[in-house]
Amino acid sequence: MDSPVALFNQLKASDPFFLLAGPNVIESEEHVLKMAKHIKSITTKLGLSLVFKSSFDKANRTSSKSFRGPGMEEGLKILEKVKIAYDLPIVTDVHESHQCEAVGRVADIIQIPAFLCRQTDLLIAAAKTGKIINIKKGQFCAPSVMVNSAEKVRLAGNQNVMVCERGTMFGYNDLIVDPRNFEWMREVNCPVVADVTHSLQQPAGKKLEGGGVASGGLRELIPCIARTSVAVGVDGIFMEVHDDPLNAPVDGPTQWPLRHLEELLEELIAIARVSKGKKPLKINLTPFRD
Repeated sequence: MDSPVALFNQLKASDPFFLLAGPNVIESEEHVLKMAKHIKSITTKLGLSLVFKSSFDKANRTSSKSFRGPGMEEGLKILEKVKIAYDLPIVTDVHESHQCEAVGRVADIIQIPAFLCRQTDLLIAAAKTGKIINIKKGQFCAPSVMVNSAEKVRLAGNQNVMVCERGTMFGYNDLIVDPRNFEWMREVNCPVVADVTHSLQQPAGKKLEGGGVASGGLRELIPCIARTSVAVGVDGIFMEVHDDPLNAPVDGPTQWPLRHLEELLEELIAIARVSKGKKPLKINLTPFRD
């Protein structure tokens, strides 16, 4: 597997964008290996750089009754098997500082969850692994906050940092994606990623039988957010993909169906190819004269 710097440079140079994708959480070794096989086959066919994503622990579930995954030790073993079997870089989340060292031995990108984007000790611990750090913007944050979060990583000696937009809280149990954030987050001077699935969550939007709650979501709008993101010119797309979304134990309403992944990616590539979104349009304000 490439060094963190080499992988970071590869992702930055990806044309038209790179993809972070996989099922939300590790359900089983068999399922994760199956998903990695299919997603890699699609991205290889389309010429996209892929980093495989799945979480070993969903530690920030709204309900204590929600499925969390196999835990760090078992989850990292499974992700390492994916990495070796399919020669894929891995991205996964951390929630506590003490997890970073172990996760950094397997993951190529350590992801900081949105709720934790300002946690200084966590950012520094992740940075010290030397791996690429993908920081999700908090639902409660303005895009300008990400400059400070990225700076914490850089001051810890790690220049390999990315920032990820995943929507902003609007009212109760809803998120809004403001395309202006993609432009403003460029001020961090690093790759900007669009999370096109979590952005459509409706947190704690669904009550469960027997108590507890689960996230709802607007899966049908994933193409809308994805199209907008690549038209604006993001560097990467983050999306959670599942072969059976209706039976996914976590975030089923915002996981994109595997059967439609190639179709959607083909369209996104076409949009990105014709868009000039990665380069700001130079506006000439001198008087127009006939």
